[in-house]
Amino acid sequence: MTNAARSLNYGQGKEALLGATIRVVATRGLRGLTFRAVAEEAGVNNTLIAHHFGTRDRLLAAALDWTLDRSIAAADLSEYATDAHAFREALVENVLSAPDEEIFQFEMILESSRRPELRPAVRHLYERYVEALAKGREALGADTSDALNLAMFAALDGLMLQYLSHAITAEQLADAVEALGVAVGNVSEPAD
Repeated sequence: MTNAARSLNYGQGKEALLGATIRVVATRGLRGLTFRAVAEEAGVNNTLIAHHFGTRDRLLAAALDWTLDRSIAAADLSEYATDAHAFREALVENVLSAPDEEIFQFEMILESSRRPELRPAVRHLYERYVEALAKGREALGADTSDALNLAMFAALDGLMLQYLSHAITAEQLADAVEALGVAVGNVSEPAD
């Protein structure tokens, strides 16, 4: 092991393994995910993975849920309900603050195209994200039709993928999110 095996309590062990899973997948892809790689990254014995999760697929499903919960909690948009600009800035900051988690999610999304058993978890991921976006937009008094919320999240998702693949900069991401808000009528065009 690269890190000395350490003694962690039950909750810490699970958290360490989930975080390590995200980092391993973000750097090595799903093909590089092994119990040994996760254990080394977490600094624990690899038997802890089987103890907590049993199988690789259960580990992946738990990690996907964990990233989703963290991402939605980190972008608690309720405090921005009266300020559309601050709402969009919070969305961008969420992407910039945890790129490994976002990369992990995209890896899982792509893998679900090859492995149908992962599709329910990916559908759940998107449903929760669209629901969180809808709640934030509703608090702003914006149109919250299901179709528009889905289209907006698809645009945000595409921008995130472009940013994570280094096709656009963080500044371009922020500008595009701002433009998206203007395009759907949440706020008027900023004055020069």
